[in-house]
Amino acid sequence: QVQLAESGGGLVQPGGSLRLSCAASGRTFSCFAMAWFRRGPGKEREVVAAIKWSANHTHYAESVKGRFTISRDNAKNTVYLQMDSLKPEDTAVYYCACDPRGGKYEYWGQGTQVTVSS
Repeated sequence: QVQLAESGGGLVQPGGSLRLSCAASGRTFSCFAMAWFRRGPGKEREVVAAIKWSANHTHYAESVKGRFTISRDNAKNTVYLQMDSLKPEDTAVYYCACDPRGGKYEYWGQGTQVTVSS
């Protein structure tokens, strides 16, 4: 079983920055890839960024390219999402997820709220 715990959300003004963290743990921890998803008010859940655990491959939604950066720390089993130049449209609950074998995201965190407002 893989457990994921997000942290770092909060209230920030437009143009500001936040850094989200996701710590993974478990007796048989193994993630082929990890990703950040978000669900905004009245919107469908969407993938924001993804990264392979042991490779230099990343994916970003078009809406966040150039503003968000996903990274990982293998020794700490932690993935990060650096969010810069935040916009009100970025307001959402952000979820960390683990794809254990390259098929689908099966393990999810509880989510952390990000609110971008003046």
